Amino acid sequence: MTGEPLDRSIDRRAFLTRAAVLATASAAGATVALPAIATAGTPAGKREPALDRPNAYTKPRPEALADPTELTIAEAAWLIRAGKLTPQRLVEAMLARISTYDGVYQAFNVVLADAAIAAARDAARRPRRGALHGIPLAIKDNYYTEGVRTTANSFLFENFVPPYDATAVARLKAGGAILLGKTQMGPLATTRATTPAGVVTTVNAWAPANRNVDPGGSSTGTATAVAGRMATSGIGTQTGGSITSPSNAQNLTGLKPTMGRVSAAGIIPLTYTRDHPGPLARDAKDAAIMLTAMAGEDPADPRSQGLPEVPDLIDAATPVYRRNRVRLRWDTRVGVLPGFADGTSATALARQVYLTQLAAIPGVTLVDVALPEGWSQLTGGTFNNVRLPERSEPFMPYLRSDLRGFGVSVTSWLQGALMGGNEFITGQRARLLLMERVLHELFDGCDVVVQTDPVPFDILGLPEIAFPIGFTAAGVPMGTILGGLPYGEDRLLSVVAAYQATTDWHLRRPADPSPAALRTRAADAPRLTAEQVAELTQ
Repeated sequence: MTGEPLDRSIDRRAFLTRAAVLATASAAGATVALPAIATAGTPAGKREPALDRPNAYTKPRPEALADPTELTIAEAAWLIRAGKLTPQRLVEAMLARISTYDGVYQAFNVVLADAAIAAARDAARRPRRGALHGIPLAIKDNYYTEGVRTTANSFLFENFVPPYDATAVARLKAGGAILLGKTQMGPLATTRATTPAGVVTTVNAWAPANRNVDPGGSSTGTATAVAGRMATSGIGTQTGGSITSPSNAQNLTGLKPTMGRVSAAGIIPLTYTRDHPGPLARDAKDAAIMLTAMAGEDPADPRSQGLPEVPDLIDAATPVYRRNRVRLRWDTRVGVLPGFADGTSATALARQVYLTQLAAIPGVTLVDVALPEGWSQLTGGTFNNVRLPERSEPFMPYLRSDLRGFGVSVTSWLQGALMGGNEFITGQRARLLLMERVLHELFDGCDVVVQTDPVPFDILGLPEIAFPIGFTAAGVPMGTILGGLPYGEDRLLSVVAAYQATTDWHLRRPADPSPAALRTRAADAPRLTAEQVAELTQ
């Protein structure tokens, strides 16, 4: 295959050094220049791949032609480029579904209907800017949006109107994307989507009548908007699984990039060393298009500076065929952790089928890998919770003045404020030890590795991709996660693209809410208990 994946040329030791400096900067509260990471023979650079390239456009499936809300980004872009679909028609189709169904789904905090239609009309008059031109997106409500209230579903920010866009939002708009609205989220990104007081809002689009079916982590508003065909794609943030978890719960493809690959400037923070902006999309190609637009160096975020140039993610997410059979773009060893598919549960059986289907793709080699020494201790609650002081510190003035502003999640914020500096420092040391063992032990035997929990790679800032692999007997999606080496998003996308070319899980959509659900709407919404909040914010 042409080219090489970026992970083959990354200096792992340099990434570890950069992580150590980032931890020091976080502890010191200082803005420092992080060590640059160059690839073999290529200096760190600012080049950002174009969105207007042949592989960014996909001829639509016949079943998608009758309903614009069914289209992927790549399919809608193909139609817009061919003059067979206007951005206005696409936006109006999404707004119609929002008007009809969001009373049940409760995916949006605010819908920018008039602005979206105006932007769609403007897009029709402008030269095309690539695959995102005229594509309607859902934006998690912790991303700054100029002139639009940005609340993070929190009492603290209930009246905050940013004067500018977050860098990621600005780049999506520069690519021609249209903002449909801001989506519900966990208060300050700490739980599933609820009101600040803990009343459950957003439901899983696959089980809208049952609010107890988990829709995923704090980016659930975006996930439900995309799964419910109220947006073509969307963006969220991940600090403890909030892109991958809702993607797995709602049959989406979610990509958490390597730390710094996407600027976090203009996003209400949770944890400086673990916040990752990224897309929640319908398939690998759409995730690649979104990340291509979002990624790149930003003077406003030191974490994004000095990184290897963004590779051609769109081509990486384009399936490769040899003699009419899908094969991997690059030969890849997929590490399988002990016990990953053991047992007879629905999850275990789905994982067994998934591994069999994956192994049948030429270029895939499944290899058994062992967890590094001390994995349970280094990824468990003790060291995972050392992030709490890091997130509490910027909010200390609020914690000192009025605890009611933190709503249902106040306990975890107080826990962070009360932890000692020695615990935080010990936790950072443990994080670096874990990273060294993962980079130099776990990845010695594989190129990507299956994940059963997103948190360890969140701690390390390594990339992860979530995607669907089946359904439960009740019709609720099941997904899995692959983790990769630093800046290895291109390889992750290539594996998932090949898998999705041989399966159809990602093409399935939930049924629309029933008339009874539409009549009932949000009546009797449950409230998270203190125990549930404590569990979700660990």
